[in-house]
Amino acid sequence: MKTISIILPILLGVMLALTTHAEVRITEDRPYIYVNHGDQLVRVQRIQDEEHELSGGYARTSRKCPPFCVTPAIPAPGVHGIGELEIFDFLRTRVAIGRGLLVDARTASFFERGTIPGSVNIAFTRFEDDPESEAMRNLLMRLGAKPAQPKATSWWSSLWTRVRSLIETAEASQQGQGIWDFSEAKELALWCNGPWCDQSPRAIRALVDLGYPPEKLHYYRGGMQNWQMLGLTVIIPDISEVGAW
Repeated sequence: MKTISIILPILLGVMLALTTHAEVRITEDRPYIYVNHGDQLVRVQRIQDEEHELSGGYARTSRKCPPFCVTPAIPAPGVHGIGELEIFDFLRTRVAIGRGLLVDARTASFFERGTIPGSVNIAFTRFEDDPESEAMRNLLMRLGAKPAQPKATSWWSSLWTRVRSLIETAEASQQGQGIWDFSEAKELALWCNGPWCDQSPRAIRALVDLGYPPEKLHYYRGGMQNWQMLGLTVIIPDISEVGAW
């Protein structure tokens, strides 16, 4: 009897611990997801240690402004703001079938230290290149854009129609519009270091100026700071991924 009286409380304690312990899930019905990152299949989940706290740069609440000011939730009219769950759905419904890209818009030095699984690194400065440069042309074509075909005009078109067309073309060229056909361009979800980081908003505004349809652009404002705040998986990219785009 004495042995039972000792063991029983221990067993009850173990059972209580097992029943009250909750796995740290992403959502109630989603403990983790698998993401393709290059040739790797990465399991993305939250850190299971419920006592874990952020340390280092992403634990900071304040940075000198300018330049590190709070960014707007929507960096340009028509752009979609998204969160972590929307990123998972974007990876599944767009990236996995080749219709979208999750873009780490930070410079290479940040990317090398860790990125969100499934991301490709296209630094925001790339989108701010000369719109008529060969580098910009190659980048936009890799994103699925095509050089726009000029509208055919009949020889008997009125002089005013011709003049107006020239004016509209010149205005569109100044805005980077009318030069590219984005009808088959990929949807892009861009992110950077967090709500104080202007790298991805700058990339988005540059894309809109080039004529990229805002409805094909998504902005994850939380960035790496919010991603790590939720304890989500960060991957160190392979050296071959740096500069691949």
